Amino acid sequence: MKGTPLRIIDSHFHLCDYEGFDRIAIAAGHVNTEENLRESYKKFHYVYGIVMSNKTLEPSAHVYPDYLSYCIGLDSAYSNEHIEESLPLIEENLKRKQCCGIKLYPGYNHYYVSDSRYDPVYELARKYKKPVAIHTGLTATTNALLKYSHPLTLDEAAVKFPDVQFVMCHIGNPFLQDAIAVLEKNHNVAVDLSGLLEGRIYDMNAFLKSQKGYINMLRDWLCYLNRYDSVMFGTDWPLANLGEYVTFVKAFIPEHYWPDVFFNNANRIYKLGLH
Repeated sequence: MKGTPLRIIDSHFHLCDYEGFDRIAIAAGHVNTEENLRESYKKFHYVYGIVMSNKTLEPSAHVYPDYLSYCIGLDSAYSNEHIEESLPLIEENLKRKQCCGIKLYPGYNHYYVSDSRYDPVYELARKYKKPVAIHTGLTATTNALLKYSHPLTLDEAAVKFPDVQFVMCHIGNPFLQDAIAVLEKNHNVAVDLSGLLEGRIYDMNAFLKSQKGYINMLRDWLCYLNRYDSVMFGTDWPLANLGEYVTFVKAFIPEHYWPDVFFNNANRIYKLGLH
């Protein structure tokens, strides 16, 4: 129906009481609290969100309101040597309906996602038919290593586990050409568009004009790929302003594909069951 607001699923954001996130949230024009998130979601027609967790693996720590699901995250708090002992807790999370996947942070953990020690993690994802989201591209800290977060590293894992659904977070930005190659080759890899902006954009028209080359590059590579059924909207909140991020993504996604990119794809890929 004409005039009906576009429904939005935020397929990638963080909800963590971390001091650094508090400062980033203020710079983006909001507060790093669930209450503020809920208000912003309502204001900008976000109907659901997926938390990329940075917390403990203990299931009891992952209690979220009913408009959120989460991916259980193995961030830099978990060393590669302790993956085996973490498997029971990972599986305990995956058994929960509200847990819709696994999140890996290879650049921060200094490992390649094709490393065989992560095979049992992918086996669990396959068993429970839940996606594995992987941080790719730039990192937020200088001690992280880009060689581990480069999107090309996802290719080997995708080939090794063809029946596991992978999600390339942040579209591998700024390594877009390589990211698109991995996506074109591997149809078990989807992508989210989170983390491409940080902070406030006070004059969006001026910003889009000044970043015309970047916007055109995003638009052209996604058009070349022509797999809009595998592209998901995400924000990386609290890094980004929720209203401005929608406007930004609309600038390089053809309007015809907005319902899929902003809602349908995440609903299907993460098996959220929303109607």
